[in-house]
Amino acid sequence: EAEAGVREGITELMGRRGSRSVDDFHRELGAVLWDRCGISRSAAGLTEGIERIALLREGFKSDLQLTGAADQLNPELEKAGRVADYLELGELMCRDALRREESCGAHFRSEFQRSGEAQRNDESFMHVSAWEYGGAEQAPIHHEEPLKFESAEPSVRDYR
Repeated sequence: EAEAGVREGITELMGRRGSRSVDDFHRELGAVLWDRCGISRSAAGLTEGIERIALLREGFKSDLQLTGAADQLNPELEKAGRVADYLELGELMCRDALRREESCGAHFRSEFQRSGEAQRNDESFMHVSAWEYGGAEQAPIHHEEPLKFESAEPSVRDYR
């Protein structure tokens, strides 16, 4: 059953007759993530990033062009599978960053800062987020696991 599903997915990918290469989609996704989910983020930018990734995923389905054949060594087919995964992962990264309404570590949200320094919200975000795959075309399901600190207490860094 699993093998049949993989074969079906490969046939579907190889059947696309668009005009854009896998590398083109990969570069565009990278630019979206850099611009909207990079070091400094905002709710508006993350929301736009999610929307742009959804459009990019639609383009990947309708405008992808793959060269080579499915029954031979095909690096383009291999990359296409990875980029399809990256599209899901990129959207998930944006969703997670949008949900985290604080600045902490590499999670810097421009609307959650004081005098240019990170503004943490330990009351609401002292947890690990885990996301469950909800299925194709379904939103992922968010789970939280509380963090417990025994040896050191988290503190706010202030570089002023």
